[in-house]
Amino acid sequence: MPTVVELPVTAYKGPVDPDWCPGCGDFGVLRGLQRAAGKLGIQPKDLMVVSGIGCSSNLPGYIHAYGFHGLHGRAVALATGMKLGNPDLNVVVTGGDGDGYGIGIGHFIHAMRRNMDLTYIVMNNMTYGLTTGQASPTTPKTTATKSTPEGNIESPINPLALALVSGATFIARGYSGEINHLSDLIAQAIQHKGFSLLDVFSPCVTYMNMYQFFKPRVYNINETEYDTSNWDKAMPKTYEWGEKIPLGVFYRTEAPTYHELDSSYKHGTPVAQTLGLTAEQGQVLVKSFM
Repeated sequence: MPTVVELPVTAYKGPVDPDWCPGCGDFGVLRGLQRAAGKLGIQPKDLMVVSGIGCSSNLPGYIHAYGFHGLHGRAVALATGMKLGNPDLNVVVTGGDGDGYGIGIGHFIHAMRRNMDLTYIVMNNMTYGLTTGQASPTTPKTTATKSTPEGNIESPINPLALALVSGATFIARGYSGEINHLSDLIAQAIQHKGFSLLDVFSPCVTYMNMYQFFKPRVYNINETEYDTSNWDKAMPKTYEWGEKIPLGVFYRTEAPTYHELDSSYKHGTPVAQTLGLTAEQGQVLVKSFM
């Protein structure tokens, strides 16, 4: 095993300070990602953070690493292309429940069934925070919001159960109010080879402040007698909700990743291969796209 040289959190401090609302759970996710990258000794040049649209999707601008702020719901698709182009990159997708479980749900499902080697951190605040508090795909039923003033009549999506049936090989849940545990989960998710979903309770203090709801209820399932390799036991656990709400790794398994099975990678990483063109031919090719 190669020696890991840990890096300080300051190595990942971006040039711009976050402008989230004071108390937003996304601050904890940002710090958790920085701590995890430092613990794993990932150089900023080897980390790519991709996002879509939303408050949480501003995160790539607040961390010192490669970053791409994409279109609404398209972060996983963009990240897929980046990982296929350079499998050596640590590609992390960051976004919200509206971006990932709403408009982006199709890309989310297909990336899981392909077992793309991506880490997807979803800051689940159960509301559309950026557009001022409408009901999102994870808003609890009967909850009054700007778009559902008489109470939400739609059943919320269960992202962990969806990930289980869609083929994700690492499925976990964190809470931005438990930063040490969260950073450990992020590190595990990045280290895992295959699609990693980390759904994070990240309360929106402006429109869906649930800190007081989560604090007395959340517990770490990995501190109990729980087998993370048992798919059948994981499914009912994803539905545990009420007086006790589980955090931690729900399911983990090993399976070949998409690029490991694709025969086009037998010649090595695409970004390291030459096109076999002369300089003049290269210029003609570039101009044809302009």
